[in-house]
Amino acid sequence: GAVRVEDVWKEFPTAGEPLQVLRGTTLEVRAGEIVTIVGASGSGKSTLLNIIGALDRPTSGEVEVDGKDLNALWDEALAEMRNLNMGFIFQFHHLLPEFSAQENVALPALMAGTLHEEAMERSLELLGKVGLADRADYRPAKLSGGEQQRVAVARALSNSPGLLLADEPSGNLDYVTSESLHELLWELNESTGQTLILVTHNQDLAARSPRVLELAEGRLIS
Repeated sequence: GAVRVEDVWKEFPTAGEPLQVLRGTTLEVRAGEIVTIVGASGSGKSTLLNIIGALDRPTSGEVEVDGKDLNALWDEALAEMRNLNMGFIFQFHHLLPEFSAQENVALPALMAGTLHEEAMERSLELLGKVGLADRADYRPAKLSGGEQQRVAVARALSNSPGLLLADEPSGNLDYVTSESLHELLWELNESTGQTLILVTHNQDLAARSPRVLELAEGRLIS
């Protein structure tokens, strides 16, 4: 789950001058490390996370995950890498409302070609890890906000990715629920050795992190 971002620039076209969001951003993250990125709203934190997660491509610069140059990969290879090597946790859980918690968690594994029975078994095991084994049959609407976000965490772990990317994971949760989610992410990092890169406004979450970087004027500063 090692990550290397070298002199990444990202601009978005606008009616006038292009909007420069990232201006020579550089970052190295060792496998198994926890890194938190903070910064003002609109500073480009989510853009950077999306570029590391191969959801977006930089205007220029290099991005490597697990020693693979993302710029050199075709869209299909990027999609496969996203599904197998990376897990995503967003502010909104993005669970499919018509599926049970267990089915939602199994989806990435099923998409990767895992046999149905095996994927469902693994899904149940992951729900146990996040303390929701007894909610496996519940659809998202029957779960609390914190439970929905825990299901989303379990889903992110479906293919045992080396890299977890979390964008404001507790942005919609109250203080107590946020704290238990943060606790869970730290426990998972410890037990699985997964690399965790977080983007957050949450001061408590940042304070808990061993390494905090601030994104300001398109560059990272520690």
